[in-house]
Amino acid sequence: MTSVSSGAEELRRPPPVVAPGERGATRIADRVVAKIAGQAAREAVGELPAEAASPHATVVVHHETARVRVHLELDYPCDIGARCRRVRRHVVERVGALVGMEVLEVAVQVERLHPAQAHGVAQGRTR
Repeated sequence: MTSVSSGAEELRRPPPVVAPGERGATRIADRVVAKIAGQAAREAVGELPAEAASPHATVVVHHETARVRVHLELDYPCDIGARCRRVRRHVVERVGALVGMEVLEVAVQVERLHPAQAHGVAQGRTR
């Protein structure tokens, strides 16, 4: 009977505590970080022309750091530099907050500029 009681005691015992360094690791896929960065770019860029493609991102993750490339289209005329800075800053903040990664670089690539339409008036050079 002692063998039965020792088995019951063993079941009631809490599991041994595993040191944090030996518990394993969580790996977040590059494509997940890219989706978060793309969404952050969409939030930061603001309203775009109807024909503009939605911003998207590609990411390279190495350990706990990320390098991001954001592809976007903008309306023109606009302050391109200011909008790109806003995108960079917001991508760094959101990826850091949601994923816990340090973003070492955010390269913003403006793929296309869409001219603003002047209420039905043809745009172009006049003499």
